[in-house]
Amino acid sequence: MTRETILFVDDEDHLRLSAEQTLHLEDLDVTCFSDAATALSHVARDFPGILVTDIRMPGMDGLTLMAKVLEIDPEFPVILVTGHGDVDLAVQSMRDGAYDFLEKPYAPSRLVTTVRRALDKRRLTQENRALRRQVGARDTIEARLTGRSEVMTKLRAQVRAIAATEADVLIQGATGTGKEVAARAIHRASARDGKPFVHINCAALPADLIESELFGHEAGAFPGATRARFGKFEHARGGTVFLDEIDAMSQPVQAKLLTAIQNRTVTRLGSNDPIALDVRFIAASKQDLEAEAAAGTFRPDLLYRLNVVTLRIPDLEDRREDIPRLFTHLVAEAAARYKLPIPEIPGAVLTAVAARKWTGNVRELRNAADRFALGLDLDIGNPASSGAEGRSLADSMAEHEKSLIAASLTAHGGSLKDTYESLGLSRKALYEKMQKHGLSRGSFTDEG
Repeated sequence: MTRETILFVDDEDHLRLSAEQTLHLEDLDVTCFSDAATALSHVARDFPGILVTDIRMPGMDGLTLMAKVLEIDPEFPVILVTGHGDVDLAVQSMRDGAYDFLEKPYAPSRLVTTVRRALDKRRLTQENRALRRQVGARDTIEARLTGRSEVMTKLRAQVRAIAATEADVLIQGATGTGKEVAARAIHRASARDGKPFVHINCAALPADLIESELFGHEAGAFPGATRARFGKFEHARGGTVFLDEIDAMSQPVQAKLLTAIQNRTVTRLGSNDPIALDVRFIAASKQDLEAEAAAGTFRPDLLYRLNVVTLRIPDLEDRREDIPRLFTHLVAEAAARYKLPIPEIPGAVLTAVAARKWTGNVRELRNAADRFALGLDLDIGNPASSGAEGRSLADSMAEHEKSLIAASLTAHGGSLKDTYESLGLSRKALYEKMQKHGLSRGSFTDEG
């Protein structure tokens, strides 16, 4: 990662030397210039640093320099250094886009504090930009199925392999894990992208209308059927039919669905003429359909037709190391959806989010991210370690430790120094714990 640099501009030699020594003592990189034009040549939109400039200088003055810098990047932090008589001018400059100002003579500690705050702001700006580029550049599957845990990496590989085929798919997972998201990712990454994706919630269809909704009907097929109507299966021609909560279907409808899947035809109510279907079926259930089939509540032959390929979506509890980065990603999505700036997420919030038990899985985490993006209070009680039923204390504590380290790494962009200092560990201790939990620094940086 490129080191953050402070561009310091002043035409007085002793002030440049003093600022350089002060900032170097604080382990901050600074490059000094005696004129504005030379400093301006170093500024670029993605420059990882800030500008500190005197206002009164021969040639190009500090205000002109600031205006030119903000033309290159309106979010570039500029700190103005003023004489006693220029305070009103500096205040007006802040309305014009300056980040802050320092009045001569300023204490070295004041310079360091102001510079650090400006660098923090610049870092956040660049992280937000990198996140937007990341979201825009990632392939469809990566963007929809976010996470760097082993189970999510494996799931994405399975989805990529499945998307390239025409095989029907059964997706199983608990409520809120993202079964529909996985189904849409398969559709978007397949040759059927651009054709309809028809989502059918089987549990929400009225029992007396379900056949008409799925298969369509001819005029006069039943009282009130005044004209012929396409069913949802026909509407999906060329695309994908997603049968959500398929276990809610009655046995008679399951039999008709089996025929449709097996023959790739559909017969409207009131007709004897089969209509060819060019669709792919993806079904989803939060129930174990094999157990349902064994109990006689789900047709075994339909199960065997559907589960040519079976995907199992993991609970959030099974990929806790993904929670901090996933929360960050969902906050960015929410901010874009509500047309708001992406808020800064304090490390303490990420730590608390990582420690919480998300019984509603990604859906519950998304709701929390929406509230955070809207500036609402975030209820982050109920730590995960207190609800780890059926697990030993050692396992629960290890999982909790892993999620806290992942949260801190996420909050600090993969910086080991900032992470071990925030956690009160030595560098060696942090490294050993990362090795123990299978955490890699590269997974928490933009390059990762």
